[in-house]
This record gives sequence, C-alpha cells and structure tokens, in this order.
Amino acid sequence: MRVLRADEYRRMPWRNGGGETAEIAISPASATIEDFDWRVSMAHIEADGPFSNFSGKDRTLMILRGNGIKLSIADGAPVDLTCDSEPFAFSGDVPARANLLEGAATDLNVMTDRARLKHTVRRLPILRRTELTVDAALGLLVCAEGELQIEVRSVVNTPAVELMALDALLLENELDILSIVTHGSALAYLIEIREGIANR
Repeated sequence: MRVLRADEYRRMPWRNGGGETAEIAISPASATIEDFDWRVSMAHIEADGPFSNFSGKDRTLMILRGNGIKLSIADGAPVDLTCDSEPFAFSGDVPARANLLEGAATDLNVMTDRARLKHTVRRLPILRRTELTVDAALGLLVCAEGELQIEVRSVVNTPAVELMALDALLLENELDILSIVTHGSALAYLIEIREGIANR
C-alpha cells in the first residue's frame, strides 16, 4: 500500500487547455494522458466549457468542492452534480460539457481503458468508525472531507495510516480489510479497479 499526499500530486494543464488537473495516480506509472490503462485525478473548474474527449475510456465523476456543475452529455438532459451527489458514470467517447452552479468547483475523475479494465466508485459518509472490505486487484481510497485514521488489517505489522482531506491510500492486494476511524464525520470515495471488459 502507498499513501498519496495531496501536496505531492502532479499538476498539468487540461488536454483541451481550459484548466489544470492534479493527477493522483496513473497506470502504468510512465503513462501519459494519451495511453494510460487507468487514471485518477482532480480538476479545478473555474469557467464553463467542454470536457476533453477520451475515446475508449469509461469515466466516473464526483464533486469535491464548490456548488457543483450542470453536466451535459451529448444530447441527453443535463444533470446537476454537487458534493451530495452519488458518483456519475459516463463514456469518455461522447461530447460532455460542464456549466458551473454559482462559482468554481473541484471534481474527482476516474477513467479506465474500456478494453482492459472496469471500475466502480462508492461514496462513503463515515461517522466515527467503519469497517470496509476492498476485494479488487487495485483499490484507491480518497479522503474527500475530514480526517481518517486507517488500519489495514490484512497487512501485518503496519502502523495506522492518517489521511487528511484530499489525500489518498493506494491498495494493491487482492483482499484488504480496512478499519477506518474519524473524529466527528468524514467523507471518502472508494475506487475499485478490476480486469475485464466493461459492460456497455
């Protein structure tokens, strides 16, 4: 397992030049935004505009900060996404546009290569203590709000890990059991990535 700190994320311009992204993790490690198998990132959106096209990729989007966005995908009805929304999945092949809902917003974006991988994302409000099983080949727990203290019970002789807001924990075992404690309340997202062709 690896702890990924928010102040160490790699920052880069958007593919379409309209903003900046903080890359949390990517695979392979040497990949670029043109040839990755999977990628998890955060983007700060300051103006209305189109999303970059990612042909062959499946995407899931969550709002971390701000009032949210109105997301328009192809000719479908626009969807309002806020910090209270469940993760929203869509195809990277189709045109998508974000219109801000009263001010800038920060999103969390998960993408996987549809021909090789599939992913799921769970929104996890945490109050005091919870136990969580990660049964995918790769898991990424992102602390969206609050602070988390995490004990990975399947990794022996490992001290508890502390995550601050926007930090992440990368897990690469087939089965991990997490004991998560927070003082007060917190919000996390669990991303699980598995081999296999995504259902369309």
